[in-house]
Amino acid sequence: MKPSLFAAAAILSFSLAGAAPAAAYRTAVFAGGCFWSVEHDLEHLPGVKDVVVGYAGGSRPNPTYPNHEGYLEAVRITYDPAKTSYQALTDGFFRHIDPTDGGGQICDRGPSYRTAVFVASPDERKAAEAVKAKVAGELKRPVATMILPASKFWMAEAYHQDYARKNPINYNAYRIGCGRDARLKAVWAGR
Repeated sequence: MKPSLFAAAAILSFSLAGAAPAAAYRTAVFAGGCFWSVEHDLEHLPGVKDVVVGYAGGSRPNPTYPNHEGYLEAVRITYDPAKTSYQALTDGFFRHIDPTDGGGQICDRGPSYRTAVFVASPDERKAAEAVKAKVAGELKRPVATMILPASKFWMAEAYHQDYARKNPINYNAYRIGCGRDARLKAVWAGR
């Protein structure tokens, strides 16, 4: 091995030594209305490594933004279970939506904008149901967020990925105009 190649390999192995192997990461899928907002809010939760936007819960193959009837706008989160639990992640998700709204989220109305937690195992279902019950108790209102079995997650088009970061002026105008922050503040005030 050439010295420069050996040095590069040594540096790479040293820099990866402290990182959790990618195989140890897990994923979670949540639908919380506008996937731009959910991506923007949840990528800052502890232990989250990556968030991508897409479509979940439908049955027709290859949904697209103009043609995703039957799907919910959703996010797939890759997280490190050594730094956060599925239950903590689910709790964090609930804190960034209005879980009492069964008709969409804030100004985004209709079936594609309903909220859901997609569970892939009995343990995830148990954790999601526990968080949902806790939230219902805190809000003293029924929670409309669905708990659904995990299904295929379809990534959205590239222009939707990291939308808030790539288009801050447009995204902030949407978020303010929609009233998302004001509504979430009202829902979660004092909690």
